[in-house]
Amino acid sequence: MGKITGFMEYERIEAQYRPVRERICDYADLTLPADEETITRQSARCMDCGVSFCHAGATVNGGSIGCPLGNLIPEINDLVYNGDIEGAYERMSLTHPFPEFTAGVCPALCEGSCTLGAHESPVTIKNIERYISDYMFTKDKIRPRTPKIRTGRRVAVVGSGPSGLACADTLNRLGSSVTVFERSDKPGGLLMYGIPNMKLEKSAVMNRIRIMTEEGVNFVTNSEVGFDVSIIKLTSDFDAVVLCCGAAKERRLDVPGAGLKGIRTAMEFLSEAARKLFEDGSNGAGMNARGKNVVVIGGGDTGTDCIGVAVRQGAKSVVQLEILPPPPEERDENNPWPLWPRVKRTDYGQHEAIELFGEDPRRFSTTVQEIKGSGHVSSVITVNVEWALRDGMMNPLPLPGTEREIPADLVLSAMGFVGPERGLTDQLQLETSPAGCVLTDECYESSLPTVFAAGDMRRGPSLVVWALSEGRNAAIACDRRLNGKKD
Repeated sequence: MGKITGFMEYERIEAQYRPVRERICDYADLTLPADEETITRQSARCMDCGVSFCHAGATVNGGSIGCPLGNLIPEINDLVYNGDIEGAYERMSLTHPFPEFTAGVCPALCEGSCTLGAHESPVTIKNIERYISDYMFTKDKIRPRTPKIRTGRRVAVVGSGPSGLACADTLNRLGSSVTVFERSDKPGGLLMYGIPNMKLEKSAVMNRIRIMTEEGVNFVTNSEVGFDVSIIKLTSDFDAVVLCCGAAKERRLDVPGAGLKGIRTAMEFLSEAARKLFEDGSNGAGMNARGKNVVVIGGGDTGTDCIGVAVRQGAKSVVQLEILPPPPEERDENNPWPLWPRVKRTDYGQHEAIELFGEDPRRFSTTVQEIKGSGHVSSVITVNVEWALRDGMMNPLPLPGTEREIPADLVLSAMGFVGPERGLTDQLQLETSPAGCVLTDECYESSLPTVFAAGDMRRGPSLVVWALSEGRNAAIACDRRLNGKKD
């Protein structure tokens, strides 16, 4: 696809970011817009590879191969190369409901499985996708599309995060009348309050909500199902219910001193900053980290986001603790192409901390042993760990003599999520996994007929792109169930 010899003629050009000293002064988008010539050449690098793994959407031994949405990437790249951006967006829309979301937050599983990436740098699929989306929104070319036919079916979607929005959008396009219940004051879930604005501008989320509303989707906010809205009313007023409540239960610290003031979960910290930004447009967004020594516990994307927000709030210092050892610089033998490459990456938050404080904030193979303070946290005691096989499982073993005390005025726990909150599933008496995830059949239907589940609530904590895929697929399954359709 694209230009036959493009992959031999053009080098990969990464997305360009705003200078660190500039971007840490606000919450505006991290990235600089790409120009048409660059994107055209990057799309030309897409090979006519015969069997494309970039859109496989498969998992093998727990590893991902290609885009879970099944985007028709070679065809999209060909359209971009030939200057048909609107056609590329239409092609992408066949499989992808919200490219403006993943363009900012997706780790680009597709690029990890790009055939060109088997022997050199892969195609910049994510940047091309972003250019297409930005072009369409900037040119005001995305118009509401109301369904031509309504089925008469009414479906309630509980939760308006990525899976809920994808589910509602798909069901609405298939002709159902959809009502989305969101317990927060704004739709969007994780997209609105869990991902910082510099990674995903909230205008993108609000634009999509506006379009969906004009297409006929009804959003009901400040309404928590099971409390503000009764389960009985929900199941009696709607023909089906799709649960897309995410996996919001965070893993908690369990060490001496964990109850001290000044210790917060990542979602509390990030949500408060986002709300403050909405309230007054303040660059400070709460200023909870201003002048403080900040310790972030957890090395994933959420931990990186905590660093980015803390830096913008004026933190005095930032340290990030990661219990795992550093990933390799290149693929290991047990992580071959086309699996997603598990290699060391330095993300925007770490780059910002390095620029400001002169060193990488990450401390690998390190865990918290104790938190000290008199009423309020004052320091964190860490210890290095060595991973060893014990009782058939790899476990982190503390290394005596490696204890270290780190000054801390604010500790942010970003240790990941353990599963869904159980209130709603308990009220519905649904069958769940030990972690609380809703057990479903292959058609996303739970143990209670016409109650479906999708996204993190079904598969456990995962990526936004997987949540979009789940929401879309659950909607299709729900539509088939309600309208007696066969495969």
